[in-house]
Amino acid sequence: MKSALRSCAVAAAHAILTLPLAADDWIPLFNGHDLSGWKVANGTASYTVEDGSICGATIAGSPNSFLATEKSYGDFILEFEVLMEKDQTFNSGVQFRSASDPAIINGRVHGYQCEIDPSPRGWSAGIYDEACRGWLYPVSLNPPALNAFKLGEWNRFRIEAIGHSMRTWLNDKPVAHLIDDLTKDGIIALQVHSIGNNKGEEGRKIKWRNLRIQTDNLKPAAVAAIPIRNLIPNDLSAAEREQGWKLLWDGKTSAGWRSATATTFPEKGWEMKDGVLTVHESGGNEAANGGDIVTTEQYSDFELLVDFRYTPGANSGIKYFVQPNLNKAGGSAIGTEFQILDDERHPDAKLGRDGNRTLGSLYDLIPAPKDKPKTKPGEWHTARIVVKNKHAEHWLDGKKLLEYERASDDFRKLVAESKYKGWAGFADWPKGHILLQDHGNTVSFRSIKLRQL
Repeated sequence: MKSALRSCAVAAAHAILTLPLAADDWIPLFNGHDLSGWKVANGTASYTVEDGSICGATIAGSPNSFLATEKSYGDFILEFEVLMEKDQTFNSGVQFRSASDPAIINGRVHGYQCEIDPSPRGWSAGIYDEACRGWLYPVSLNPPALNAFKLGEWNRFRIEAIGHSMRTWLNDKPVAHLIDDLTKDGIIALQVHSIGNNKGEEGRKIKWRNLRIQTDNLKPAAVAAIPIRNLIPNDLSAAEREQGWKLLWDGKTSAGWRSATATTFPEKGWEMKDGVLTVHESGGNEAANGGDIVTTEQYSDFELLVDFRYTPGANSGIKYFVQPNLNKAGGSAIGTEFQILDDERHPDAKLGRDGNRTLGSLYDLIPAPKDKPKTKPGEWHTARIVVKNKHAEHWLDGKKLLEYERASDDFRKLVAESKYKGWAGFADWPKGHILLQDHGNTVSFRSIKLRQL
């Protein structure tokens, strides 16, 4: 199906509510006897039928192997069970809305994958983009679902792919909720992951059974109280609205934003174009700067998501609990800051203490860990800031970087040793503005979302 083709070059806690589906609504994908309706794509791993299940086995020297459906599927609800013994572990997954076409990366299977991860990381039922964008929904976003996969037992998986919404469950736990519009339909495929040339892992097995799909009269389960990751720029899905999210920037106008030093939006320095909000390079000329911008409203307990993209050598930040009227001597408004920085090129990365001015850090106070997700100039990344009561967290691309208690003695000690030591009650304010910083370098933002907690 042509609409199933993907080009990676172009692609830059409720329990499950089991739906009352009649037996006639389900279509079996496997007859329990042979592999009719399936075909091998890529690799040389073996796929056989054993005791009414499909059995995939690893083989040394083979790339990732896939047993794919001959048909393509668009909107569907898919259920299946997976068994992997404790002494047979290896990475695997189930592709959906995927493609294997000779015209694209030599026919390699690529697309969405519901992960099967028996490792200590425990990211089973997370959503990965095979041979393309990588992790789209790591299970680190939803810690209660970590390690839901049980070795030596049959595990129940469910995938709902309806419109732009893709959701997964594992053993009745909601795991992932992704909103994305790259691919509308494609094959379903069972993966036996490559083991390289490791002969010691050859012959390890994974089994699938009770594979069934529904394609008509689809009724999605209720929205679960788990994080939703929406990859469509400046989009707010119905599920996000149900969870209380709102867009802080509409993708087109300055509504809801103003200068940190005035009641109107800056007339220069900032640009809104093609759904991207950009502060431009000023070359160190303060007269050319537009200056920081802040939300017109103030917030106390909230969860904030911001996509950002920086240029080589750039410095910027996302501030919260901002008090624009405090810093009357000029400079950036005072507030706690999620640092945005090109760590490799900007000298600020080596200043401060212990790396507390690097990307993702609580600026000049708490450093981001060295094993944080890697970032590069020109790529989009997602900052997540969570504040509830006095507890605050910084996240980057689905990984928690740091957390702290704003009113604690430890935090006050950090403030006393920082550039903020002269500001009485720093970060202990009950509410404040959200700020995007103009530090004189080109940095872009989009998909700015907030929900009050």
